[in-house]
Amino acid sequence: MVQVFSKPDENGYYGEFGGAYIPEMLYQNVEHLKSAYLSIIGDPVFQKEFHALLKDYVGRPTPLFLAERLSERFGSTIYLKREDLCHTGAHKINNTIGQILLAQRLGKTRIIAETGAGQHGVATATVCALKGMECIVYMGEKDIQRQAPNVARMKMLGAKVIPATSGSKTLKDATNEAIRDWINNPVDTHYIIGSVVGPHPYPDMVSIFQSVISAEIRVQLKEKTGNELPTRVIACVGGGSNAAGAFYHFLDEPAVEIVSVEAAGHGVNSGMSAATTQLGVPGILHGSKSIVMQTADGQVVEPHSISAGLDYPGIGPMHANLYTSKRARFMSATDEEALSWAFELSRMEGIIPALETAHAFAVLGEMGLKKNDVNVVCLSGRGDKDLSTYMNAMNEQ
Repeated sequence: MVQVFSKPDENGYYGEFGGAYIPEMLYQNVEHLKSAYLSIIGDPVFQKEFHALLKDYVGRPTPLFLAERLSERFGSTIYLKREDLCHTGAHKINNTIGQILLAQRLGKTRIIAETGAGQHGVATATVCALKGMECIVYMGEKDIQRQAPNVARMKMLGAKVIPATSGSKTLKDATNEAIRDWINNPVDTHYIIGSVVGPHPYPDMVSIFQSVISAEIRVQLKEKTGNELPTRVIACVGGGSNAAGAFYHFLDEPAVEIVSVEAAGHGVNSGMSAATTQLGVPGILHGSKSIVMQTADGQVVEPHSISAGLDYPGIGPMHANLYTSKRARFMSATDEEALSWAFELSRMEGIIPALETAHAFAVLGEMGLKKNDVNVVCLSGRGDKDLSTYMNAMNEQ
């Protein structure tokens, strides 16, 4: 039997990872969502509205850009999938458009979300403004400080931003607060999870909405090269939604190499890292079984990354299965390497990337790229939100 990597089984498991580990208060909500999401998403009326908004509001399809100077440097063909050109500046809007339409059909009137880098918060606030819904965004107090431009954008769009002040005051803690809110408001509230994490059906649902990325890549590569399959696809991974979207339509194509790049922070073994697959073990986090950075007695280890969007102690269950099955190659890049590549890409191709995205470029020199290879890097977001970090780095030079 051929293993299918892109879809979970009926209980939401990718191999041994996934499922729904939820408090009793959320059982009815999650079960309702699980029983309805595939039929809602598959409805032609839903699909028509979803794709119309992706085209006319988000600005899809995003370009597949041949990075000539980058290709010349590595002696290999490198294309960039320009998710940074989406409305709001990252891939996150693909998922929030889908989930707001889903929430409407479920009769929900209040939306909550968690955010790290702020891009998912902005994307959620954007679609709530578009559809006239109340929006509450939970964000770690530390992330509020380091991603101030996105906080301002969320507030301008009408969202209420609530700081998470516990733990490391980052994405994990914002997710905890959002889940608490959902438990207290199960009837009128839909939780728009921003990544391929959380209880089933979220990992599958978010992957489906983000899969538009790889669907476009196949069509665009066919137009540009005559072959819709690249040699490899490369993406940064925290929870992993941009990667899930970029990989989705290639996961069950064994000829395509899948490369996931995690945040090594100060170094994988430094004690300040977010390289989950290197440091984690199987465990339960935020409603699903995956690979989690935790102590021997099950306490979550605080992650660290210079990029708020990769500062997470777990990984989506799809990615955990890709790692343990060896379907994907997992690599990592340090804060310093990512920062260096943010400047490198800016000066080489005239594209200022998000710090998260910069991690994906930092491993290009380690992969032994060949002349006839066709490589696609998911350029998941633009660097406006990280300008203060970049300015500080320039001042220190």
